Amino acid sequence: MIELDAVYAIWLREAKVYIREKERLVASIISPLLWLFVFSVGVGGEISGQGADYQAFVFPGILLMSMLFTSVFYGLYIIWDRKLDFLKEVLVAPASRNSIFLGKALGGITNAMVQAVVLLIIGALFILPISPMQLVYLIPLLLLIAFSMASMGLVIGANLRSEEGFGLASNVIIWPMFFFSGALFPLQNLPTLLKQISLVDPVTYAVDAIRIVLLGTGAFSIYYDIGVLLLFAVVTGALGLISFGNLQQAK
Repeated sequence: MIELDAVYAIWLREAKVYIREKERLVASIISPLLWLFVFSVGVGGEISGQGADYQAFVFPGILLMSMLFTSVFYGLYIIWDRKLDFLKEVLVAPASRNSIFLGKALGGITNAMVQAVVLLIIGALFILPISPMQLVYLIPLLLLIAFSMASMGLVIGANLRSEEGFGLASNVIIWPMFFFSGALFPLQNLPTLLKQISLVDPVTYAVDAIRIVLLGTGAFSIYYDIGVLLLFAVVTGALGLISFGNLQQAK
């Protein structure tokens, strides 16, 4: 059962917290900008990306990296809410755990999409042209990716009790997902073993789909990418609902 008013209330709270903490946006943008304007420029003369300028080639991967880190680390707020007893107040409210999860997930999606829009503006101004039609295809794709990543972060946060444990678990998950995704290099250049690992990494298909929309080239079909991403969203969403269903046992 989903109560839309509860979903909205939780999302609104998360959005207000994000707006008040403007330093979060500034801090989270610095790292992608360093990757785009320092790393990509530094190695661009040595690496070619599927016939495209390397900075343009790597832009979809850095965009995805920003969303990945923001969305997953958003799950840390579950641990903070638990320590501040806000989570306890939410759990005793007359709202289903499904509504709580969806409200939280929408908060994570909002955070990730704000960062994505900022990076898209920077990319359009300095790296590659982005047409309105590309945005029509790109925004729904980014929303799907943001939901999957936010759900993954919420699953981690719902099942851990300490910031240290969350940091360890999230880093063990997201850094390999990023580096094996082909965000920084073409997949065809990888050794066979690493390529096989990349093929089971859902972030690989997220990067590839963004690259197809923005650059018109990719390692897979856009339909295949979207199919994998939909499956990933279903799995992470289901795990999120299960994890939040068990939160009623939390003290």
